[in-house]
Amino acid sequence: MLSRTADHLFWLSRYIERAENTARMLDIAYQTSLQPQSAQESEQSWRSLVSISELNGLYGAKYAAINGRNVMEFMVADESNLSSIYNCLRAARENARAVRGSLTTEVWETMNQTWLEFRRLLREGALARDPSQLFEWVKYRSHLSRGVTVGTMLQDEAFHFIRIGSFLERADNTARLIDVKFYRQDGEASTERDTARDFYYWSAVLRSVSGFEIYRKVYSNVIQPDKVAELLILRPDMPRSLSHCVTRMQANLKRVANAQSGETLRRVGRLEAELAFGRIDEILAQGLHPFLDGFLAEVADLGSAISRDFLV
Repeated sequence: MLSRTADHLFWLSRYIERAENTARMLDIAYQTSLQPQSAQESEQSWRSLVSISELNGLYGAKYAAINGRNVMEFMVADESNLSSIYNCLRAARENARAVRGSLTTEVWETMNQTWLEFRRLLREGALARDPSQLFEWVKYRSHLSRGVTVGTMLQDEAFHFIRIGSFLERADNTARLIDVKFYRQDGEASTERDTARDFYYWSAVLRSVSGFEIYRKVYSNVIQPDKVAELLILRPDMPRSLSHCVTRMQANLKRVANAQSGETLRRVGRLEAELAFGRIDEILAQGLHPFLDGFLAEVADLGSAISRDFLV
């Protein structure tokens, strides 16, 4: 496969996954903002989301105040923010168009229709009218895109590069999703233990990753932050956990391995082993924020290594 084609396929899937996960993070922040809280707590919640996405500078250049309305507009529809849902869906569609011949008709039509429909929803005011409904729509379209890819494409190199991009981006964004709770402007982990607030927050986190029912099935007890972290970090059978994403990423990388990719495969294997044999009490003793910060750095390095080994 031409490296340019692989590059388009890799980024196509990353942008779709990024749009979905941005919607998930925004939905948590929005649902949390509906709970009783002070103005300072509300601002900190939205500030944390912008900070963990590493968009402080760009946001500050456009908006004087941090509040839910501004942050959602910035993260959903702002054309100057390359990580906004608007730009992610547009980039996914453009990458799909560039490799139209490598995709099935169903995959292309899903990508194209998603972009056109999203623009229509924004023009009709869907974000202001019901943010949660719009976020659910973005998640649904991502599920549809992923399902039609798995269900209609030949499982060749094109398919594997799409899957590598999906799992790499999902690992990154799941880590950010967990870390939003613990992030502070100075980068320290939160030590607040407001039990009632934690319950509602972690319930929102679980629902945002379609994990609420899974948590009840696995743990059969009240929602506890350490158990939620264990589910989303270490459970290999949880589809959005860090462990599952890294395992699937390694499996697909093996299918496209070349003479240059040995070191990248070694690093992915080491990360998989750390998650497979890790324990949540050790991670919490180390500090959840430092652990996630290190994981995000490792994922970013892996993305660069994959680009160097295979892509343009």
